[in-house]
Amino acid sequence: QVQLVESGGGLVQAGGSLRLSCAASGLTFSRYAMGWFRQAPGKEREFVAAISWSGGSTYYADSVKGRFTISRDNAKNTVYLQMNSLKPEDTAVYYCNTVMDYDPARVRDDYWGQGTQVTVSS
Repeated sequence: QVQLVESGGGLVQAGGSLRLSCAASGLTFSRYAMGWFRQAPGKEREFVAAISWSGGSTYYADSVKGRFTISRDNAKNTVYLQMNSLKPEDTAVYYCNTVMDYDPARVRDDYWGQGTQVTVSS
């Protein structure tokens, strides 16, 4: 049974930073490209960032490029999202999931966890 457990969210002022973690179990983590997605109240879930299985390639939504950094530790079955220069519009529930190798913004499997809330105050 695949489990993805997100953590690290919280309340932060605009301009601040947070580091999210996603711990995976029940799958051969190092074989999968991984991504972060977010969903704000009243909006659809959107792609944020993705990383290839090896960590050699990363992809970002234009809205977070230059502010967020995705990374992974295959030995720990964990993917991270370092978020700097946070803005109120980054407020959302953040989720991780497996993504397609050929289309990193596209979810591969229906493995959604509970997510972690990020709230950025102005």
